[in-house]
Amino acid sequence: MKKVILIKYGELTTKKGNRNYFVQLLYERIKKKLESFPISIQKDLSRMYITLEEKDVRSVLEKLQTVFGIHEYYVATLVDSTKESIIEALKKMIQEAHFTTFKVEVKRSDKTFPIPSMEFAKELGSIVLKNTNSKKVDVHNPDLLIHVEIRENESFLYTDAYKGLGGYPVGVQGTGLLMLSGGIDSPVAGYLSQKRGIKIEAVYFEALPHTSLEAREKVISLAKVLAKYQNEIKLHIVPFTQLQEEIYRNGKKEYTITIMRRMMYRIMEQLCRKQHAKCFINGESIGQVASQTLSSMEVINAVTNLPVIRPVACLDKLEIMNLARNIGTYDISILPYEDCCTVFVPKHPIIHPSLEECSFIEKNLNFEKILEETIENTFVLKIKEEQDEKFKDIL
Repeated sequence: MKKVILIKYGELTTKKGNRNYFVQLLYERIKKKLESFPISIQKDLSRMYITLEEKDVRSVLEKLQTVFGIHEYYVATLVDSTKESIIEALKKMIQEAHFTTFKVEVKRSDKTFPIPSMEFAKELGSIVLKNTNSKKVDVHNPDLLIHVEIRENESFLYTDAYKGLGGYPVGVQGTGLLMLSGGIDSPVAGYLSQKRGIKIEAVYFEALPHTSLEAREKVISLAKVLAKYQNEIKLHIVPFTQLQEEIYRNGKKEYTITIMRRMMYRIMEQLCRKQHAKCFINGESIGQVASQTLSSMEVINAVTNLPVIRPVACLDKLEIMNLARNIGTYDISILPYEDCCTVFVPKHPIIHPSLEECSFIEKNLNFEKILEETIENTFVLKIKEEQDEKFKDIL
């Protein structure tokens, strides 16, 4: 008996006329993710079917847990559409399962099958009772829900569902650049952006020698975690030292972070244009720090016309930390290596900056030429996905 993984799309089925595009991209993502396995994949507009060897089932399930766009999936036994084959597979299934109560559901897609669905479900239920001890039928909340789908040539038998990540296939919304700082919030923002179909590239603002190479390695480790959802991530390393020192020397101390963020946004916009990205993304959470008040966001945002996506804007710190733990970035993020946003923080950063004051300060800075050189000297690392064998539900 062959094994098949049945994939259900969930949110993708709401796309009506565009559904085929979403399903095709999901198919391509799954095919790429499973390219090392001897499998075959068939798809239609409601489901996808992966036929595979039984020894590979566990490994394939782990890979599917890193693919956005899947609502849920089942490991099914594939048999001939005959009464005898279905009963044989059912007997084997219940021998391997652990349950006290059960329910059998039959879906007869092939109407030429001689037994009506309800009648066959009752017959199969009787077989379960005869071949087990002390088991009971529970039609409302069974320990084991046995699905039997009868099709023209082959039928599927499967039990409990695995929960997928949901969302959209990565790339369906185009590309966005993630400001990846090394803290707790920005990797979570990257993950949530991927879940909504954005293929991300990461941007790290580096301030050597004020920050360390260990801080860069920390960011690379975070990018590896995020890369497993899209196989590879480009990491843009921005040499931010000269620009940051210019701001610190010639600006107002309480405005240091505000001006610094405005410079970052200018750089992000130019990098987005070069990479044909549609937006940039960061881990700002409203009110969490001085640069993340609504007043600060308004002033900082004034330097760009591109969309700025803030996936964790309305989450509190505990919620963000829990998500970071779930996706495996938290322990990396708390490593004690400072990024450029923390080494020049003034004692009393302004929380309600003035746009006019920012413009006045920036007139006294020699930033245009430095900004141009910073972008020219930005370099890119290609980060491959991390080989993480953990298998768990996320979100």
